[in-house]
Amino acid sequence: MADKPQTGELFGIPYNFERPSVGRLLSSYWKPGKGMLVEKPFGIGYTLNLANWRSWMVLVVAGALLYQERSGRDGDADDDEASEPVEVIVDDD
Repeated sequence: MADKPQTGELFGIPYNFERPSVGRLLSSYWKPGKGMLVEKPFGIGYTLNLANWRSWMVLVVAGALLYQERSGRDGDADDDEASEPVEVIVDDD
């Protein structure tokens, strides 16, 4: 039985199932001069390049949305009124 390749591309999406090392993990998340997305050091697909300022903007926006979503859940006392069913009448002339 032939050995299956540990790295490669499938339908244009990279994969890597080699045993990760600390050096390879750190170097794959910090690649100056590369784009916002880089190949993952282990697994399937792409990850954020932390040497690119756009990646930090994505993280800030995601963190702000998560904070807003979690803080909004605690302060909504009017949810009981908003969750009541609404009757919609459609007049077909």
